[in-house]
Amino acid sequence: MFFDTWFGLLRVVVVGTLAYASLVLLLRVSGKRTLSKLNAFDLIVTVALGSTLATVLLSKSVALVEGLAAFVLLAGLQYLVAWLSVRSARFGDLVKSEPSLLLHQGRFLDTAMAAERVTRAEILAALRGSGVADPRQAAAVVLETDGSLSVIQGKPMDGGDGSLAGVDGTRDG
Repeated sequence: MFFDTWFGLLRVVVVGTLAYASLVLLLRVSGKRTLSKLNAFDLIVTVALGSTLATVLLSKSVALVEGLAAFVLLAGLQYLVAWLSVRSARFGDLVKSEPSLLLHQGRFLDTAMAAERVTRAEILAALRGSGVADPRQAAAVVLETDGSLSVIQGKPMDGGDGSLAGVDGTRDG
C-alpha cells in the first residue's frame, strides 16, 4: 500500500519529469490562450491537460508518447476552436457564451440571477471582494464567460455602456 517497487518510483520520476517538461514546452509554443479561462472550451482543455498529465504519471498502462500525443491533440483542438471562433461569427456564437448582467446600478436582476443560478450572497461576496460596501455603490456585477463575477464601480458615462457593451441584459433595464 505504501510502497510497491523502486522501479515504479523511478518510472514516476522519469516519466513525470519528461511529461512535465514536454507540457511546459508545448504550452510555450502554443501560446497563452491554451491555458486561458476565456470560455468553457478553454477550461475543458486546462482540466483535460491536468488529467492527462496525472494519468501519464500514475498509470503504467499509458506510455509517455501516448500522453504527449494527447497533449498535442488537446492543444491543437483548442487552437482550432479559437482560430475558428475568431474567423467565423457563427462558430463563435456556437462555442462561446455571453457575459450576463446580474446587478445594474445597485439593483439586483432577479430573473438573470435565477437563469444563471447565482445567489444574492454570491454577488454580495463579489462586491465585498472588490471593496464595495453597498450594492447601490456598484454600477454593475457581471457573470463573465469564465464563471467569474466582475464588479464595475462608479456610474456609466452618459449614453454609453462602456465596459458593459455586449453584456446580456444591458438593454433590458
